[in-house]
Amino acid sequence: MSQIDAVGPHAVPQLAIFTDFDGTLVELAETPDDIDVPWNLPAELERAAREFDSAFAVLTGREIADIDKFLSPLHLPIAGAHGTQRRRADGFIETIDPASVLGAEEIAHAIEPLVAANPGLVMEAKEGAVALHYRLAPELEETARNAMEEALHNVTDFTLVPGKMVFEARPSGVNKGEALRAFMREEPFLGRTPIFIGDDITDEDAFIAAQELGGVGIKLGEGDTAARMRIANVASVHALIKGLGDIAARDRELAEAH
Repeated sequence: MSQIDAVGPHAVPQLAIFTDFDGTLVELAETPDDIDVPWNLPAELERAAREFDSAFAVLTGREIADIDKFLSPLHLPIAGAHGTQRRRADGFIETIDPASVLGAEEIAHAIEPLVAANPGLVMEAKEGAVALHYRLAPELEETARNAMEEALHNVTDFTLVPGKMVFEARPSGVNKGEALRAFMREEPFLGRTPIFIGDDITDEDAFIAAQELGGVGIKLGEGDTAARMRIANVASVHALIKGLGDIAARDRELAEAH
């Protein structure tokens, strides 16, 4: 049985598609700026969003502006910085909690000396969240973890979450699962069945949320997960999204013919 058949072709027109970005839509890179975005990816996603009546969103640890840059000229609904930022399908961007912005700035300021002293560490300072990448210096994992934990001691209501060669500080209660739930309360997602595709520990909240709402979590790669389905690699994610879009288009044509 194919991945598309397992989802169920007759349910496809009523799906809401959610996907992570790094490691899911694009391959991971040594630093966040080094990713290679396939030239045809924006067009593929624009077509998928159209087939699902715009019920297609990216849930990512990156900021919204980053995703817009990489997918230009496409502007999708996006939950950025794990949900600290959220652009709805109507284009409205929800206001970021000022306390989260200040907290993230304080955390970033606290770890700046460590990053300056270790070129293998890369800090990603965002509005409302901070990521410390150690992919270029895996031997500094514990150093990075300790530094982030210490930085969080002086900031209230932030949580430290490990990812693939990264530690991320984000406001407590803010995660991709809550972002998915927020989208599902709004048009055009309302009433649809959510599918979320992701690859990392930070995607687990969204797997759980999608499945609690009657949908499916799809985990890319190995590792323990709450997701009920798995997918092999980034290329398979592209093929699945295209295939689901093909089925949605076919079913729409059949409905119009009758």
